[in-house]
Amino acid sequence: MSGEQLVEQPESRWQPRLALLVAATFFMEFLDGTVLTTAIPSIAADFRVASADVNITMTAYLVTVAMGIPLSSWLAERFGARRIFCLAIAVFTVASLLCALSPNLTLLTLSRIAQGAGGAMMVPVGTLVVLRGTPKSELLRATAFLVWPGLLAPVLAPLVGGAFTTYLSWHWIFLINVPLGVAAFLAALKLVPRAGADAARRLDWVGLTLTTFGVGSLVVGLEGIGGHGSGVVPILILVAGALALAGASWWLLKASAPLFDLRVFATRTFRATSTGGFVYRLTISSVPFLLPLLFQDGFGWDPLKSGAMVAAVFIGNIGIKPATTPIIRRFGFKAVLVFASLASAATFAACAMLSATTPEPLIFALLLASGAFRSIGFSAYASVQYADIVPAELPSANAVSATLVQLAAGGGIAVGALFLRLFDHAALFGGGQSSAYRGAFLAMAAAMLLSTVDSLTLHRHAGAEVSRRVVTNPAKSEG
Repeated sequence: MSGEQLVEQPESRWQPRLALLVAATFFMEFLDGTVLTTAIPSIAADFRVASADVNITMTAYLVTVAMGIPLSSWLAERFGARRIFCLAIAVFTVASLLCALSPNLTLLTLSRIAQGAGGAMMVPVGTLVVLRGTPKSELLRATAFLVWPGLLAPVLAPLVGGAFTTYLSWHWIFLINVPLGVAAFLAALKLVPRAGADAARRLDWVGLTLTTFGVGSLVVGLEGIGGHGSGVVPILILVAGALALAGASWWLLKASAPLFDLRVFATRTFRATSTGGFVYRLTISSVPFLLPLLFQDGFGWDPLKSGAMVAAVFIGNIGIKPATTPIIRRFGFKAVLVFASLASAATFAACAMLSATTPEPLIFALLLASGAFRSIGFSAYASVQYADIVPAELPSANAVSATLVQLAAGGGIAVGALFLRLFDHAALFGGGQSSAYRGAFLAMAAAMLLSTVDSLTLHRHAGAEVSRRVVTNPAKSEG
């Protein structure tokens, strides 16, 4: 045992300032994943390339983040979570500066890869830092801080990117990260507790290779489908990714020192993350993609009006946030998850009924409710997944969860785009500009009901230790 292990033990108490710091770094990482969308024409003009060519910078970033998450778990265990989290912030900040200074598309893409490497470490390692120092009784409060970046960033990204590009230049999308990153680095040095490092921990190269290749292939394949790719290439890439992950699962179950322990799936409350929780996140992630397209292509609105209407989702997210923890404590995880998925499915079905003649206040109210329901569901899933995880399993559970979140985010856009193309060709809803969107939203509503079915199979006292509901015999919800 090293000297670091002897003296560097995390404090087991709720630290809201630490949780807020980690949430802020998450917001930077999530925002940079999609913020370039509105700046692509400006970047293409500066570099004298086609706009479609600039998409490589977004794909490179998302793929790097997804592929880097499995390794980040090992790095945190091997070198200490505090050290790796600070390193991640530093890499992300320096890479952001390099992105702003890039004179051509090649260097911008390489800088985005470096930025993605920093982001890949920030998300799971930052979560691990917070969870390790938070008692189960305070887990709801901790996850309330950690959930909001994933909810808000996709909605705010078009507005932030558009504002910087319009009033300053696209370079400021990256330059703004520099002072924020420096402040976060200094705060991390002060707030993040010193955690033990295992100098003897070996890296599972076979598990790492299969996992990173599988995850990377799935993200690339989903990006190909979501980016209106054609032909069989994206499908073949997805199949290759699925086969690699199947091989990784077989290896990780038999290896003596696996990259992460897949036995975490034996815990029912955690397994909900990869079943109903994955479907929930995937369908919810399609909304920020489908709505702007519906308003602009289907209703003929301009981008500003469309963005302002989609902001109703953001308002709903924020407005309900103070009430999410009391709601979960009052009704428990199972009831809340069932309600959130049913209510979200209802709002998707209602979106399918919208038309250019629908009163705008009614559209705004619908999106406001949709944002509130998605916030409740996200918070519940983020909390219940760790309710019955023991400390020794936390690094593995955290890495698996972070990977699934990345795949669900990419999958939402891909599946939404796929449904649009399918219903556009099928013309099942009477034709017209908005008919394909009607079909896509109804398909997403049906998919959301799969999440409801999964939630119904949870024990009625699932996660009681975290929700702190008074029960006579709280179950661990195993099996």
